[in-house]
Amino acid sequence: MIKKLIYFSIALSLFTCNERTELKQYITILGVAQDGGYPHIGCQKICCADFYDEKKDRKSVVSLGLIDLENQQKWLFEATPDMHTQLAKLEQNHLKKSAIIDGVFLTHAHIGHYTGLMYFGREAYGKKNIPVFTMPKMKNFLTNNGPWSQLVSLQNIVLKNLQHDSTMVLNQKLKVMPFLVPHRDEFSETVGYKIEGSKKTALFIPDIDKWKTWHKNIIEEVKKIDYAFLDATFLNQYEVKRAMSEVPHPFVQETTTLFQHETLATKNKIIFIHFNHTNPALQENSKERKRIEKLGFRFANENDNFDL
Repeated sequence: MIKKLIYFSIALSLFTCNERTELKQYITILGVAQDGGYPHIGCQKICCADFYDEKKDRKSVVSLGLIDLENQQKWLFEATPDMHTQLAKLEQNHLKKSAIIDGVFLTHAHIGHYTGLMYFGREAYGKKNIPVFTMPKMKNFLTNNGPWSQLVSLQNIVLKNLQHDSTMVLNQKLKVMPFLVPHRDEFSETVGYKIEGSKKTALFIPDIDKWKTWHKNIIEEVKKIDYAFLDATFLNQYEVKRAMSEVPHPFVQETTTLFQHETLATKNKIIFIHFNHTNPALQENSKERKRIEKLGFRFANENDNFDL
């Protein structure tokens, strides 16, 4: 009986340290869906019908919040079409201050990852000098194409330069490093991010073509960090009736196969994110998700927090 109480006390303490109120620097999940969100425009399949029949909850487009309660700072990764509600979540559930955000980090110029910048314009928020961190091609795209160029000219946003594999120090506890990944770069380059706290480190790669096309080894990169938020757009190649070459992503089944011989500790670092509406693993209670969880992998859920 005493042993059981000791084990229970240890388990309870581990659970408590993951509660938001105990954290000083941490990542929070603000969205998990692919660019089109869930439910998806034009979808008449059962996956989206379940939302309209009130059987499933809405899912916001993929985004992370980075919060430092000790220094009263907060940053956003991705400016999604759901950014207005995601910023509200940051304020209501995490940190309220005069500045709506201390900065926004963009990965690339696909609609789910930057178009939320529109809410900073004169038609909506209309404030000045919101820092937006961009790579060179992304900066050029925003500066020279409307309506985004108006955000720049009116100084609603101020573009801050990022460089591949160059670390940006946010404060004495937090660092961010962008790194290039292969993706359909029609308008900008695409990056993932390494987010480093004083205790733990995370990778954020919501979009990539295939792991084999990246110049780095994803297995080795995952082993170096504590959390890996990885592209889970499609479960497998049979999921949608279109040429997958038009929308290349590493299938979840490809990633789990790639890591099948790794330790449980390594698998447990992988947290799948960025799900297409057709991906059954988007839904928390799906048999597909449960099967993959049994293998040791994890899934991002909105409002989850990860200590740094």
